[in-house]
Amino acid sequence: MSRAPILSVIFSICVSCSNGLGQAAPAATPGKAALPANSWNHVASPEAAGWSKEKLSAAREYANSIHSSAVMIIEHGEVVDEWGDTEQKISSYSVRKSLISALYGIYSAEGVINVNQTMEQAGIDDSPDPLTKGERQARIVDLLRARSCIYHPVDFETDYMKKTRPQRDSHPPGTFWYYNNWDFNALGTIFEKKTGLKIGDAFYERIAKPIGMQDFQPSDMYYMGGPVSIHRAYHFEITARDMARFGLLYLRHGRWGNKQIVREAWVEKSSHASEMIKFQGIEMGGYEYLWWVEYGGAHLPGGTLPGMYSARGAGGHYLLIVPSLDLVIVHRVDNQPTNKDTKSVIDAAQRPGVDATHFGHLVKLILDARRPT
Repeated sequence: MSRAPILSVIFSICVSCSNGLGQAAPAATPGKAALPANSWNHVASPEAAGWSKEKLSAAREYANSIHSSAVMIIEHGEVVDEWGDTEQKISSYSVRKSLISALYGIYSAEGVINVNQTMEQAGIDDSPDPLTKGERQARIVDLLRARSCIYHPVDFETDYMKKTRPQRDSHPPGTFWYYNNWDFNALGTIFEKKTGLKIGDAFYERIAKPIGMQDFQPSDMYYMGGPVSIHRAYHFEITARDMARFGLLYLRHGRWGNKQIVREAWVEKSSHASEMIKFQGIEMGGYEYLWWVEYGGAHLPGGTLPGMYSARGAGGHYLLIVPSLDLVIVHRVDNQPTNKDTKSVIDAAQRPGVDATHFGHLVKLILDARRPT
């Protein structure tokens, strides 16, 4: 099978490719661990900070050629370079999964959510077609790892996803990775049931406000439902500059200044994989707690460094974290749906955009602009 349909199905996720960056990454440059205050700090001079102005320009030209709408490069907590509309709120598509993962990290640490509960113990089912006896034994943590093995139909998925979804009860819970929108949607239901909070409100109060997001409001999270499943999809509209703050929060191990926002152990688990995942036989790196994780040298075609991990959304939304370089890269594409309903969002998600190969090349150009220290 060619990679093109695979990428369209799972919304621009990466494929395993050989690259020239697989060697051990250089240690991060010592320096201040800056955090943005009301707005982002910018380096006085990219060249003085160790970046090539000419090579950054080449990266910008390439980004323009693939129709990127915004790019931000953050090193040591300061903006090295940025272009495009970083203040535009755009649907982040599957980046939503990494955002809600952080909420699970917060509320599980507080004992509000027990991720080891099964669907049966948590009181989670579906309608009009109920879960089977075996499916009810899947744990919340299995959903967070896309290994629930619950292959119940959902309203928000492409035709190809419907065709390739495994048969019900074909794998015991926790034993098989499959990028499954039922898992991700049900996590929204579970979160709201356990906390008594709307996802948007919780994200605003526990993450957006504490780290000083400039734009996000609770109303920027919206739901999409349908007749097939009671578990609605939830989508976040978010700006590039706010997404960059979220990336910096994870780069700082869940800490913002003197406050631990997301427990460090949760960030550690989210950013380290223990097995290679495959889709249609293709090695894709790791996947943990709703984050894509470098594993065995696989993450981005042409632009992989050890230890990097990312959140990804349909059409070319990427939040890339490179701990070894103390670096965050945000990439956005303006593929905003015409309406906030299931059909419109799926149609927008399937428009041709910036796939993993394009983004991997852009990352390589950006990394090439960073002078060795």
